[in-house]
Formats: sequence, C-alpha cells, structure tokens
Amino acid sequence: MTAPGWDPEKQYRVDRLPASIALVACVLLYVVLPDALALRPKWLIPVLILLPLIPLTLTHRHRHPGEPRWVRSLMIGMIALINLANITSVAFLIHRQFWHHPGAIQNGRTLFFSGILIWLTNVLVFGLWFWELDRGGPTVRGSSLERWPDFQFPQMENPRLAPSDWHPRFYDYLYLAFTNAAAFSPTDAMPLSRLAKGLMTVESGVSMLTIVVVVARAINILS
Repeated sequence: MTAPGWDPEKQYRVDRLPASIALVACVLLYVVLPDALALRPKWLIPVLILLPLIPLTLTHRHRHPGEPRWVRSLMIGMIALINLANITSVAFLIHRQFWHHPGAIQNGRTLFFSGILIWLTNVLVFGLWFWELDRGGPTVRGSSLERWPDFQFPQMENPRLAPSDWHPRFYDYLYLAFTNAAAFSPTDAMPLSRLAKGLMTVESGVSMLTIVVVVARAINILS
C-alpha cells in the first residue's frame, strides 16, 4: 500500500545505503562486544537484522513516497531491535560492574573497549532514529507530503546558508546524534517536537551512563 497523495511522476528518491551501512556497523559492533554484555544467544540479534536488511537494501534501494508501508515498518523494527539490545548491554554493564556479579569485567582495557562499542552503537542507532522519524521520515522528507519538522537545522533558520532545495541527509542526523551523545545537549540542530526531545534525552542518558560506569570502574581497577 502506497502513501496517499503521492504523484508517481515526481521523482523523489532517497538512497537507503547510508542507513543500511550504519545498521550493519551496529551489528558488527554488537558481534565484537564481550559475551557478558550481549543477549543470548548472541547470534540472534545479528540474524534478525541482517536477514531482512540485505534483501531489503537490494530490492528497495531508494526510499520514496510510493514505497510499501511495510518497508518503513520493517526499518523501524530493526532500529528498535538494535536499540533495545544496546540498552540491555548498558544494563548488563551497570549490574555486573557494581553489584559484584561474577561476569563483571575485571580488565581495564576490555572495559574501556566495551564502553566505546556501546557508545558508538548508541550514536549510530539514534542517528538512524532521527533520520527515520524527522518530518515523517525519508520517504516524504523534502517532498510535498512532509509533516512539521522535528528538528530545526541552521540551514532552515537561515536559508541563505544553503541551496534552496536543501534538506537534511543521513550524515546530518548522524552528526546530530554524535554531538548529542558527546555533549549531552544539542549543538547543531534544535529539537522541536516532544518526540525529538524524548529521543535526545534517551540518547544522552545512555551515553552518560556508559561513560560514568566505564570511568568509575576503570579508576577502581587502576587503584
């Protein structure tokens, strides 16, 4: 079923490949994560994401207003799955490091490595969330069917800084996710909707918990 009001003669297409690469990167980061911080069986999450992602990328390479609605639902489901897995890894990290769990990571280098993997996954996942949800998603963003914006980019506030047909790409959302995870606050685009503010709050919270746990535990190990 296609989106109502879509004009098939209007060629509006957004490349899915950058988002697919980001999802594959999330899977790879999850695979190299220590087993103590992953859901079991560890192969389940990668299979549930890669199995539909590969054929989806090959058969539906571009996003556009006329794509079947199940395609976007599937994409949101894959993002939610890797997001849930990463938040679970943070929960495992906190529980096993501060409640004297036998699976606690005792090696400082392994702990630091694990923290980096979780933090990077957090950035990639929320870059995907922002890209998929802003203004109704990449299927309609920049077209006549887009809704009110969830983020205000500098180019939107001052159109003279960009071409007249400018609209955010995946990298813009990835940069937004990176700065939010690093600074715990927006530094580039401002959140406008409650959805955007909620997502940025969750991302900052996960990032802060990861950094605090890794630093605190690392200091304890070194001392």
